[in-house]
Amino acid sequence: MQHKLRIAAVDEWLSARADALAQAAGIERARLELSSDDVKSLLDLAAYGAHESGQRTNAPLLCYLVGLAQAGGVSLDELADAVR
Repeated sequence: MQHKLRIAAVDEWLSARADALAQAAGIERARLELSSDDVKSLLDLAAYGAHESGQRTNAPLLCYLVGLAQAGGVSLDELADAVR
C-alpha cells in the first residue's frame, strides 16, 4: 500500500509542476499531459542516457533535447529511436 501512496504523491507533485509550467508558458494545461506510454518512453530514454553515457546528468538533458525536438512534430517514440 505504501508504494501506491508514493506514486500518488509523485503524480500530484508532477501535476502541480505541469500546472505552473502551463501558466508560465501561456499554453493549455492539456498539452502537458503524459500518457502512460509517454512516461515509460521518457523513463527508458533517461535510463539509456544515464547508462550509455556513464553520466547520470545526461538523462534529464537528453529528455530535454528530445522535448525540444518534439516541437517539430515528430513523435516521442521516433525521437527516442533516433537517439538510440
